[in-house]
Amino acid sequence: MTDHPGDDSTADGPADGPDEAAAIAIRLDALLSERQMTLTELSDRVGVTIVNLSVLKNGRARAIRFSTLARLCRALDCQPGDLLSYHADQPAARPSS
Repeated sequence: MTDHPGDDSTADGPADGPDEAAAIAIRLDALLSERQMTLTELSDRVGVTIVNLSVLKNGRARAIRFSTLARLCRALDCQPGDLLSYHADQPAARPSS
């Protein structure tokens, strides 16, 4: 049973999985470089630990709160679309651990 027309989600759970989430690319490293800002400085400005920002930067984050996204955008003077991109036909490569 689908919850929404055109949606592959079912009442038993969402259809997205690791491959679907891999299609989201995070441009945090590029934005930091463009702004000549360190991860430590960004951490201080947004109140997110360096470890959590590193997880986001390296593409290993599974979720992000809108409040965190808003603070990142404020600190980096950018829009959410500058930070996130979606590549449906080519899932983003995951960095090796």
